[in-house]
Amino acid sequence: MNWSKVPVRAWFATLGLGCLGLVAVGMELQALLRLSPCPLCIFQRLLYLAIGAVGLLGFALPAGRLLWSALAGGLGLLGLGVAAYQTWMQAYPHLAPECSFTDPNAIERLVDWLGMAYPSLFLATGFCTSREWEFLGLSMANWSLFFFAGIVGYSFALFRLNGRG
Repeated sequence: MNWSKVPVRAWFATLGLGCLGLVAVGMELQALLRLSPCPLCIFQRLLYLAIGAVGLLGFALPAGRLLWSALAGGLGLLGLGVAAYQTWMQAYPHLAPECSFTDPNAIERLVDWLGMAYPSLFLATGFCTSREWEFLGLSMANWSLFFFAGIVGYSFALFRLNGRG
């Protein structure tokens, strides 16, 4: 298949709906398995929502393709860094400063504020070093690392795409 013939709007719709789908799956797993998301988990959820919104903006306004793809890629890089940090925390819990045991950083303050405003979506009740759920030997943070890396690659490809709206 010639990928350049796929409309730019379809690429953005896939990005937006894919990220919103990841949030929906994460929330369903949280409810079904009674998982306790940590502040870093919630911040990653927020980043997925933001990237999803950017994807939907790209669908609605494809003429801004370069802006939307750069913004999605930048948010993806931020998410990649957060997921990598949480992966490190889970691999070396004895070295990691646990969330909530020190003065809250900017991410923790944002998550606390969002958790008070929208508890069903953003309330953080877990520890960042906890590996409550695993699939194929990988924790939620490990999977998130791969998804954010995919988003960065996808955004880069979308930035370079010479498609039509």
